[in-house]
Amino acid sequence: MNSIDVSQVLSQIRALQTQASNRPSAPLAAEASSAAPGGFGALLKSSIDSVSNTQNTASELQKKFELGDPNADLASVMLATAKSQVSFKAMVEVRNRLVSAYQDIMNMPL
Repeated sequence: MNSIDVSQVLSQIRALQTQASNRPSAPLAAEASSAAPGGFGALLKSSIDSVSNTQNTASELQKKFELGDPNADLASVMLATAKSQVSFKAMVEVRNRLVSAYQDIMNMPL
């Protein structure tokens, strides 16, 4: 895949799980106040930006092909479109899992 690879995402998730399991437990207030700016939010934003860039690249390649650009062949257009679709589906699945986890947490009894 172009900019988002499933194995790369899985390795990042495993690395974050390892980091989370190695962290000493701290009070929630202290943990929330010392949240790193380059944490999960930054990873999520960069992934969304990557999907957006993949879609924009595929769209530009499609336009070039429609206009008859000799450098844009049908195979590369189809490949870029397929990569764009796969990365978007992966992003939607991650979003669905995040929403599900959020709902599970919100439904927990106090």
